[in-house]
Amino acid sequence: MGICPSTGLRKGVVVNIEATLRSVAAAIEAAEMMSGREVTSCWTGIGGNHIDGINSRGVVAVTGKNRETREIGREDIARVLEAARAVVIPMDRRVLEVIPQSYIVDDQKGIADPLDMIGVRLEAEVHIITCSVTSAENLIKCVNRAGFRVNDLILQTLAAGRSVLTDEEKEMGTALIDLGGGTTDILVYSGGAPYSNTTIAAGGSQVTGDISIIKNISFETAERIKLEAGCCWEDLLEGDDDIIVPGVGGRAPLPIPRSQIQAIIRPRMEEIFKMAKEKLDKLSLSRPLGGGVVLTGGGAQLLGAAELANQVFRLPVRVGNPLPVGGLVEEYRSPVYATAVGLVLEGGDREARTAADRGGEIRVRGQGQGIFDKLSEWLQKEFF
Repeated sequence: MGICPSTGLRKGVVVNIEATLRSVAAAIEAAEMMSGREVTSCWTGIGGNHIDGINSRGVVAVTGKNRETREIGREDIARVLEAARAVVIPMDRRVLEVIPQSYIVDDQKGIADPLDMIGVRLEAEVHIITCSVTSAENLIKCVNRAGFRVNDLILQTLAAGRSVLTDEEKEMGTALIDLGGGTTDILVYSGGAPYSNTTIAAGGSQVTGDISIIKNISFETAERIKLEAGCCWEDLLEGDDDIIVPGVGGRAPLPIPRSQIQAIIRPRMEEIFKMAKEKLDKLSLSRPLGGGVVLTGGGAQLLGAAELANQVFRLPVRVGNPLPVGGLVEEYRSPVYATAVGLVLEGGDREARTAADRGGEIRVRGQGQGIFDKLSEWLQKEFF
């Protein structure tokens, strides 16, 4: 694993290409040194205000592998997903993900996989995630100029959900809230699939900014204080020790009680959670969020974040640490690495599916080529 401060991104969007590519190169170089492996390509997470999601539905007639029985094949599933994604989007946006939610065969609803079922009409309900073309291209350009190839862009909250949520939580309905630096991204699962995604233009940087302005200290010092002594739930404060802040320009160090830091952090975190709750309240979900709320991202490290969120949402809340997948388990079991671990897992899944598809093609071609080879050899022996 490797980590490097990112100074070229603001609210999930590249604002300085040179600074961003330097951060990318430094983080990957650190991971290369730890692993002893050379990186040539990567799966890249994307997020920010420009991400949008819509639900769509597609309908096709089943042609079937067997026309008499009308058995649904992979071609029918591919056609219905293509029909569902045929929505009008502006020229400055691109489709990032098309995620099937459920299928309907004739009038039978709630089907997870219709393959080999018999029917006449096949419908698909999907969640389509779109992003800004320029934001995506700038991000890809940064990674490419850092010397690496981008395999694909993956929505960050989708990757985080892959690493921290269980299948049961996705089925029951869960709101994943990724507390990032410049934005707070929300992905809602319902019935085992993503139902809605949205972004709030506020995150951990606003909390740090409040400490910096109110206490008249540098942003870097405020960030360090937030990480080392930050708390947003007063019941969890053990004593009211002073935090010593180095003086600027030769001035004497300044002691600040932890209770004062908590009094600054709590209102901003509560505001972020209330804005997230407003987004969730507007959704027309078929059932309540039985899985509650899962917090991830750097902001979820704040002491008392889960307790404060529980008070605001009135739902069960937990901090989402990546599920163990082997390797340096203790090092990455932190909400900070939820997206990175999810990108590895999701990227691995996609590579496996691609390899399986190619393997199927190779096997078919290999069998066919073998027959022709044998026929050619027999003809040469007999007639030439």
